[in-house]
Amino acid sequence: MRLETTRIDIGTSRPLVLLNTADATELGAHPLDRLRIDENGTTTGIVKVTDELVERGVLGVTEPLHHVRGPVDVALAGTPQSVQYVRKKLNDIELESHELEAIVQDIHENRLSDIELSAYVSGVYANGLSLQETKHLTRAMTDIGQQLSWETPVVADKHSIGGVAGNCVTPIIVSIVAAAGLTMPKTSSRAVTSPAGTADVVEVFCDVEFSMDEIESIVAETNGCLVWGGGVDLSPVDDAIIRAENPLSIDPPGQLMASVLSKKRSAGSTHVVIDIPYGEGAKVESLADARELADDIKRVGAHLDVAVTCAITHGTEPIGRGVGPLLEARDVLAVLGGDGPESLRLKSVRLAEMLLAHCGVDASATEILESGQALDRFRRIVAAQGGDPDVEPDDLKPGSESTTVQADRSGVVTSVDNRQLCDLARRAGAPKDARAGLVIHTSTTEPVEPGDDLYTIYAETASKRAAAETLAADREPIRVRSKTDALVEQR
Repeated sequence: MRLETTRIDIGTSRPLVLLNTADATELGAHPLDRLRIDENGTTTGIVKVTDELVERGVLGVTEPLHHVRGPVDVALAGTPQSVQYVRKKLNDIELESHELEAIVQDIHENRLSDIELSAYVSGVYANGLSLQETKHLTRAMTDIGQQLSWETPVVADKHSIGGVAGNCVTPIIVSIVAAAGLTMPKTSSRAVTSPAGTADVVEVFCDVEFSMDEIESIVAETNGCLVWGGGVDLSPVDDAIIRAENPLSIDPPGQLMASVLSKKRSAGSTHVVIDIPYGEGAKVESLADARELADDIKRVGAHLDVAVTCAITHGTEPIGRGVGPLLEARDVLAVLGGDGPESLRLKSVRLAEMLLAHCGVDASATEILESGQALDRFRRIVAAQGGDPDVEPDDLKPGSESTTVQADRSGVVTSVDNRQLCDLARRAGAPKDARAGLVIHTSTTEPVEPGDDLYTIYAETASKRAAAETLAADREPIRVRSKTDALVEQR
């Protein structure tokens, strides 16, 4: 069938084409079928059927297919072979390397519909990936896309698996390690299930999207960078998978390992520290599970010739005081300036010390931080990435809509729930609204009296503040118990 194309100004992540119902019936096409389009080469679109948006004889093409113009020949295309492999994973059948490669290739080339990609993510979440599958998947994800390479034999990197509110140690660590003379080109993700990813936090200070050449120039000038990995073609399939995981707020371990290590390998990293927080409310709840995950990560890293060491850290409560891009950015700048939350400073120093030792560098992270060298290096990186190097914590103003939740009894704080606090910050608008989130005013074991501040919600609009307040009324993210009841809980 020959159809005339028309552009549909809809931005979609998949190459969708719109067929009039009559043309679809003649072709035998149904929604989500694939249509082969022949126009100076062959491309594929995913079918949507409509009675109104396009007339008979017209093919509507969405933004990913706007290069297709004029009259074209169309015909039904077969379902990609990788869909069968997705079905195997849904049936809990272990996949071979070529099957995982086919899935990764088809995700990269937009051959899978959103439903098929979601089915893949759901299959991995429900049935997991074996260690062998994870190795094959990581290699396949690494091989697609560009890869950075560096002249220095040691390239440092760090990653946290997430799940802990306010855990924005990365900008502090990069500043310390770069000031120590190591190369640390840090590529980070935006938030998946949290109120702020590292890229979201750094974007408060400066740009995070750069070309490969620009990243190399920034690193040459400062020894480090803090950029969004999705802004360059490093393991691009990971970003498509993250988009599918986001609505479900899931991050299955095998996919997490493939995501992290494919990005590290693509960034040219040779020595990596992985932070694995564990505890109630964290992604990993038990110490045994954290140790098992650490062992698996190191094995997969070795498969990619990346030296990995893991830090198993407590993740039962937030690290900093701020939760959300701007509020975490304020904590980062305060710590670099010699102030800020002590828990954030201690964890940053500990992980930086581990990374320096892992890379064979005899330097003190504490001295670099306390001397102001780390702050100076951070400001140089911010300037190199187009930001204001003279920014101060007081310049970072949170959303104008706020409400503070206070204790309604005297007692002791017995629990600060990461998951509930993250839910509240997201309901307030984070990470999309950079100035939204929470500030936490207390921590476990601290005594409180009626009227003492527990946490403050910040939002950019009144409606989002009200939505967060409604959620807060149904939750107890910071639990206060009488001293007697607290002793009983501890027992």
